[in-house]
Amino acid sequence: MEERTLTDGTVWLSRPVESDIEAIVECCQDPAIAEWVTIPVPYGRADAEYFVRTRSAEGWAAGSPCWAIRLGEHDRLVGTVGLGVRPSDEGSAEIGYWLAAEHRRRGLMSRAIALACDFGFDSAGMGLTRIHWRAFVGNHASAAAVRAQGFRYEGLARLGSVLRGSRRDHWMAARLNTDPPGPADGWPAGV
Repeated sequence: MEERTLTDGTVWLSRPVESDIEAIVECCQDPAIAEWVTIPVPYGRADAEYFVRTRSAEGWAAGSPCWAIRLGEHDRLVGTVGLGVRPSDEGSAEIGYWLAAEHRRRGLMSRAIALACDFGFDSAGMGLTRIHWRAFVGNHASAAAVRAQGFRYEGLARLGSVLRGSRRDHWMAARLNTDPPGPADGWPAGV
């Protein structure tokens, strides 16, 4: 897959590069990221190097793009968003993301999700039919971000995910290429 930079004029999404390694290490020290994202803990420089040099590069090569979230075309990385595709499930991808603490609650992640979904559904991008999301129960900020972008709640997977050796419940939602963007109805109270 050819790498693509995406922007809406407020956020820019581009492939993570070597100069992002220190920012990734700094951001991933946040206990809130470690609580909700399946990253190594403690998170060190070698983890960020692997993410940038191997995982991101292989992801783009295999049709699973990962972007650095930036507030200007050449600005410092403040988060990541990606669309992971499994070879046995063509036409579908799982969205995953995190954002540095000081940039939360400003609508930036919703913008990044919108850009990633637009690229994912676009026939000139990935041509996906479905983008699904899952998050550990209690991650209300993640749920709010996808709900704002048209993801429909699909249920609860009891002990459906593993985080550092412990099974946890997770919520599930998805957006189809035929679903309109914008806030989705039908989410249960408290999610």
